[in-house]
Amino acid sequence: MILSLILVGFLIVTFLLVISKRITALVRTFRTQSIFLFLYTLYMGLSQRHTELFIVCGLVFVLKAVVIPFVLLRIMRRIDVEEDLGLLVNPQLSLIIALGFTYFSYLFAHDAMALANSLESAAFIVSITAMCVGFFIMVSRMKALGQIVGLLVMENGIFLAASAIAGGMPFFVEIALFFDVFGFVVIVEVFVYKVNRLFTHIDTSKMKSLKG
Repeated sequence: MILSLILVGFLIVTFLLVISKRITALVRTFRTQSIFLFLYTLYMGLSQRHTELFIVCGLVFVLKAVVIPFVLLRIMRRIDVEEDLGLLVNPQLSLIIALGFTYFSYLFAHDAMALANSLESAAFIVSITAMCVGFFIMVSRMKALGQIVGLLVMENGIFLAASAIAGGMPFFVEIALFFDVFGFVVIVEVFVYKVNRLFTHIDTSKMKSLKG
């Protein structure tokens, strides 16, 4: 029951990501999604009683729910970026597309996890939906920060999928993945700051002058 509520909350927050119109709202919604991922990992750790899962759970909370959102919001304050995400697809249509991702994820999971229990299948459906939504945000938002959040949402989906399929990835792989994500965000902070200094904005649709 508790795990089902966590997965429902994760899915609802994923839908909220695609209707966000402002960068601040998108980052804060990503933080909420990461908190649900933390709760899912915590539940798995309590049920399986694996010390490694508790360590990973702590890393999920510290990096994904605290550090990464803080870094992204600091970038916004530093470069004084406009709040508008620059939507290529309006929120209403984006939500319909996200619901479509959920349906196709259900069809895929039905074939891929035919022998799994219902909670594993549900977690897999939610994870595939999150990966698709993350990719959709990357291609349908013009601001670089929005595209960065889309990539991070995809990573949340990958983590949830690994937990659903194998009960969690090998511990050292997870640790390496967390450091990769953390390093990525630090690099992105420098990159976005430099781009803003050169072009006075971070709207990727306005960088056509870079084309050869």
